[in-house]
Amino acid sequence: MKKFAVVLAGCGVFDGAEITEAVLTLLAIDKAGSSSQCFAPDIEQYHVIDHLHGKPALEKRNVLTESARITRGNIKPMGEFQAYDFDALIFPGGFGAAKNLCSWAYEGDDAKVNPDVEKAVKAMHEAGKPIGAMCIAPVILAILFRGAKLTTGQDPASGGFIEKKGNKNIISDHGQVVIDPVHKLFTTPCYMLDATLSQIAEGTENIVNEMIRGCQILDSCVQR
Repeated sequence: MKKFAVVLAGCGVFDGAEITEAVLTLLAIDKAGSSSQCFAPDIEQYHVIDHLHGKPALEKRNVLTESARITRGNIKPMGEFQAYDFDALIFPGGFGAAKNLCSWAYEGDDAKVNPDVEKAVKAMHEAGKPIGAMCIAPVILAILFRGAKLTTGQDPASGGFIEKKGNKNIISDHGQVVIDPVHKLFTTPCYMLDATLSQIAEGTENIVNEMIRGCQILDSCVQR
């Protein structure tokens, strides 16, 4: 059984984690016979969006508190993450990944990654463990890596950013997982494409299963 750390960015596609992607990721992990622990930064959201009207709301919310809505309260602050406790790290999408986990949505080419998120990614990379990202979340990896193969589907803005940061943008379709074996990165487009619920389920299952295979390859190498 492999243990996944799942990083959330709030609750709601426009200002936090994409709820469908988050829940289906947790379901895919469970169906694969693995376990999960969710994390989120204990910080204020970049902003709050009224999802009914699609407009900014004049209020403040906390990323960790909002993420706890998805996990029924079972979540830890990102600062408590320890790479040695987990076999894999995965980021569901939602614009919170580009607003709260990193600043790409509002700083563009000058974007930075939340320090606790960056620390977690670098620790897993140094340990040679799989890191996954879906939807818009691969922009986080684009900031932290160079020469990596990544995908956000067929989106020119995020794809151009991936290339500008010295990585390779791979055009992909529903359910496809782009694997970078050198950096052990796994990415899939999900709602960066016009997708049905079934297509999102396919994408989340595929990326989770590919990451588990990556863990098994790592295990066999260690045993040798």
